[in-house]
Amino acid sequence: MLLIDDEGKKQGIIATKKAIQLAEEKGLDLVVVSASQSPPVAKIMDYGKYRYEMEKRAKEAKKKQKTIELKEIKIRYKIDVHDYNVRIKSAKKFLQGGDKVKVVVVLRGREAQHSELAFDLAKRFLNDMEGEAMVVEKQPTFEGRNIILVLAPSSV
Repeated sequence: MLLIDDEGKKQGIIATKKAIQLAEEKGLDLVVVSASQSPPVAKIMDYGKYRYEMEKRAKEAKKKQKTIELKEIKIRYKIDVHDYNVRIKSAKKFLQGGDKVKVVVVLRGREAQHSELAFDLAKRFLNDMEGEAMVVEKQPTFEGRNIILVLAPSSV
């Protein structure tokens, strides 16, 4: 195996037993860095410290990742103009923040008879969101007593 010592210098191709003996003399561990290469590459290092550094890097990478959430906005087809504008504004804010938006038009009781008005509202919502950088992930569809529409930011 090709051996790299604790200072990062190549020692050349050395037998496994000899490499283990060198590592023990220095009070360190022998770690196979690349087993797929021919000959395999091993390095003399403190394995506990190496593992700690790898976990630390993984945590840092995880911190920088953005998790995409699904934000839900509920509206009724009899919604007032101001309330509707507030929902549009919050949907735009969610999309700019990188989150998906699920718009639910809720129909209660006899309102289900006026499902075409609810579909019109969902389509109007889509038209009002037209200027945003977004992708329509799910077109307005009837699910139970609700009409559901899902929007995602275009960068996703």
